[in-house]
Amino acid sequence: MNDLSGTVDSFRFRVLVVEDEWPARNYLVELLEGSHLAEVVGAVASVGEARQALQPAPAGLEVDVVFVDIALEGDDETGLDLVRASARNPRRPMFVLATAFKEHAIEAFELGVDDYLLKPFTEERVEQCLRRLAARRRLVVPQSPLRIVARRGRSLVFLEQNEVWAFEAADRLTSVHTAHGTFDLDLSLSAIEASFGRALTRVHRNWLVNAAHIKELERDGGETRVFVGVGIGLERRGVCVPVARERAQAVREMLLASATGLRRI
Repeated sequence: MNDLSGTVDSFRFRVLVVEDEWPARNYLVELLEGSHLAEVVGAVASVGEARQALQPAPAGLEVDVVFVDIALEGDDETGLDLVRASARNPRRPMFVLATAFKEHAIEAFELGVDDYLLKPFTEERVEQCLRRLAARRRLVVPQSPLRIVARRGRSLVFLEQNEVWAFEAADRLTSVHTAHGTFDLDLSLSAIEASFGRALTRVHRNWLVNAAHIKELERDGGETRVFVGVGIGLERRGVCVPVARERAQAVREMLLASATGLRRI
């Protein structure tokens, strides 16, 4: 197998493999890893497991490409369903259908699949697929970060991502909390999460927070909260956000993973 690592500035795709037949899954993982162009960060057997792996951090994995079979035994959903569900997400990973079925190619490319890898897998086919993905990655023009447009009465307010402290859903309304004030949005939390992906952290079903602005993690009995804003103590300005019990440990680990100074037990 050729070593192609130098052709893409030592970049390695972070790959998720979705394949229900374990011999095919293991062989594809071996071929991907052996190409030196890919690092397999997950290998699962169903669409449900793939959805979980593709959740925004900290719950999910950092994934650049998903290699997914179409027909998954014992699964009500197909690989095409997984692609279709991700179609509206501008930050979705690339998708490669790795399948024995040629007849789905037209539908797959209409859904935005990036490549089509037919079984039986071979070293040459996997390398060619990764070359095509690498070439497409180099041709992508970086887009300017999305701005948030919110409402203040009859006015529209335009915000940069780094100005946002948190998004809140309450009483069928969505609000954005910032240093400039709190404003109304027309989007649901799910749509916001799909647009900004890993830039935001879901800490509660009604709250998305910008982890870069988390200043305090508070525990009071069985309740956990984060303070998002500026300043610490009496001088702080921001919003106190509840953390769901099932997410508290993941949020704590996420915050400690990018910090130092505390003895971890």
